[in-house]
Amino acid sequence: MDRTHFGFEQVAAYDKARRVRGVFDSVAGKYDLMNDLLSAGMHRLWKRFAVNATGVRAGMRVLDIAGGTGDLARLFADRVGASGEVVLTDINHAMLAAGRDRLINAGRRVPAVQCDAERLPFASARFDCVSIAFGLRNVTHKEAALAEMRRVLRPGGVAAVLEFSKVWAPLAPAYDWYSFNVMPRVGQLVAGDAASYRYLAESIRMHPDQATLAAMMERAGFEQVQVHNLAAGAVALHLGHVY
Repeated sequence: MDRTHFGFEQVAAYDKARRVRGVFDSVAGKYDLMNDLLSAGMHRLWKRFAVNATGVRAGMRVLDIAGGTGDLARLFADRVGASGEVVLTDINHAMLAAGRDRLINAGRRVPAVQCDAERLPFASARFDCVSIAFGLRNVTHKEAALAEMRRVLRPGGVAAVLEFSKVWAPLAPAYDWYSFNVMPRVGQLVAGDAASYRYLAESIRMHPDQATLAAMMERAGFEQVQVHNLAAGAVALHLGHVY
């Protein structure tokens, strides 16, 4: 039986998506507030850095995968303007609905599509940029998702993967203490759900580090993969190009 990790737990691969869906069904309503609290608002700067680093400009087409509540999609929409296109996707209906509503309230016209990152329902070579922020670690078969990102990019396109990664070693003990003590407690107090935030902390530790993810992107067909460490490596932006 094909098995994978759900946090520190080993589970059947076919069951991971269901369990991840349960996590995000639970946290969707407080997702943005929790992100602000747990990162002291830094997640907004990380996302803005990622969007700027892609070089996306007016008229381009952008696909935001696992886009959650729409932070990146909104930033991209402002960049591509009326002549461009941004498509927001997520596998989780509750998260996608929250993102769609936020974008509508902000006056942004962004199509929202519920789909699996491993099987994107888009034509090959359709987009100039594909992004995924803090979502790849929740994908069951990361290689399949990276291959799909490569498939839907046109020549000259760029993929941006913003994700938690391996923090600078001297900071690891403090970071671990924060992740496994503070995050679940804040999750319980604010969202009424400690278990989901314990899973999120565990999923970060199970995600490939910077060098491993860069190699995975190269195997998926990306060229000139660049790694930008943020927050002492606690977060990393990987950029992969298609030529």
